[in-house]
Amino acid sequence: MSAFIIIFISLACLIAGGAAGLYVKQIMATKKFQQAQKQAESIIEEAKTKNKEILLEAKEQAIKLRNSAEVEYRDRRSDINRLERRLTQKDENLDRKMEAVERREHNLVAKEKEAQGIRANLDELKKKELQQLEVISGMTSTEAKQQLMSRLEIEVREEASRKVKEWESQITEEADEKARKIVSAAIQRCATDVTSEVAISTVPLPSDEMKGRLIGREGRNIRALEHATGVDLIIDDTPEAVTLACFDPVRREIARVALTKLILNGRIHPARIEEVVEKAKSEVDETIKSEGEKTALKAGVPGLHPELIKLLGRLKFRTSYGQNVLQHSLEVSYLAAMMANEIGFNHDLAKRAGLLHDIGKAVDHQVEGPHASIGADLVKQWEKSEQVVAGIAEHHGETSDFSTIGFIVSAADAISGGRPGARGESLEHYLKRLENLEAIANSFEGVEKSYAIQAGREIRILVKPDSIDDLGSLRMARDIVKKIQDNLEYPGQIKVTVIRETRAVEYAK
Repeated sequence: MSAFIIIFISLACLIAGGAAGLYVKQIMATKKFQQAQKQAESIIEEAKTKNKEILLEAKEQAIKLRNSAEVEYRDRRSDINRLERRLTQKDENLDRKMEAVERREHNLVAKEKEAQGIRANLDELKKKELQQLEVISGMTSTEAKQQLMSRLEIEVREEASRKVKEWESQITEEADEKARKIVSAAIQRCATDVTSEVAISTVPLPSDEMKGRLIGREGRNIRALEHATGVDLIIDDTPEAVTLACFDPVRREIARVALTKLILNGRIHPARIEEVVEKAKSEVDETIKSEGEKTALKAGVPGLHPELIKLLGRLKFRTSYGQNVLQHSLEVSYLAAMMANEIGFNHDLAKRAGLLHDIGKAVDHQVEGPHASIGADLVKQWEKSEQVVAGIAEHHGETSDFSTIGFIVSAADAISGGRPGARGESLEHYLKRLENLEAIANSFEGVEKSYAIQAGREIRILVKPDSIDDLGSLRMARDIVKKIQDNLEYPGQIKVTVIRETRAVEYAK
């Protein structure tokens, strides 16, 4: 029982403690609620106070905004009023201007009608005047127009001739001055000797007895030599000398070297001749290669293909009008490079084109066609620069196009070939050129006499003064120059002088 009581008492204490705790918590919660209520009331009061202040501020701000809006409205209203007044004034001005324009339009219409009437009267008067003029002059208006046009055509032609003469003189002076500077500078810096050869070679003999040994028994030695070299051996009455004749200069050189060796050795028979000719071919081939390399080195043109070197070396044995072609090519290379520098062109390309410009002459006896096109086709196989090929093809003016490098190479070629002593010319060809020159001049109507002078470098033409006037003589000079350029081939240039003079002759009796 005591345990039960203890448990009961414990439970009662626990219940009493719990009830006391709940009571205490309730009291504390009540106090907290009251404090919270007081705080809420104070916050509400503060909020009411602040709300009143905000409302007052909002009312004051609204009053300020309304006042500023009223001021802005009054300003804008005044601006609108001013704009309305201006628009009204402009509208009134526009109305006045429209009225003025309408009045002017009416006046213009009236004046236009008046002008049409005046124009009609003028046309009628013009017709009557033309009819009277036709009656007075005895010509119709069409005939008068044709006569007037013919007169105008004559005047225009004369004026054009005068202008052409002035322009021609001015351009010629400027071009001559510039060309003289370029050409003189190039010529002054290039001084070379002249080498003259012909199509035959002469080999000296120690005695005339050697001629019989060269002929051999029944002519077997001379036949063997001619067969091995392809050269004609001419043995005549010339003392202590024999002549080699061949159109191929390289074969002629091989024959000359072989014959010289045979004469020095003294042993001359067909087997020995063939052996010596083979050795001579090797020596000449080596000479050709060496000369080509030396020339390329002198010209300052590196990187040439070996085949071009060989062809270049062959030109050592080729002549043109008595001028050695290899020496001429070297001169043209120098001159082309100098002129290219003067005009601002690539001097390396000009130098290379000048050196190779006549390379077609190395094989022109084997290939048909002009040497310029032959050389261009050859060089095209190994030369990368198209400008160099163009310079070679164009240097004789045989193509339709003419580039800058073509002009340079052509000018350098003319300087090298046209300088005094550079080339020889046969008497027959020289006389033929003079005759052709005078024939071209005499073919023009109004020419009385013509004289080719200065070795064909100038032609003077006397015209009939009653047939050709001063302007006609100018036109004739230009036409003769054009015909000479189209029909003749000549080195350098030809001066054409047309002379017109009137002579008054009377006799005192």
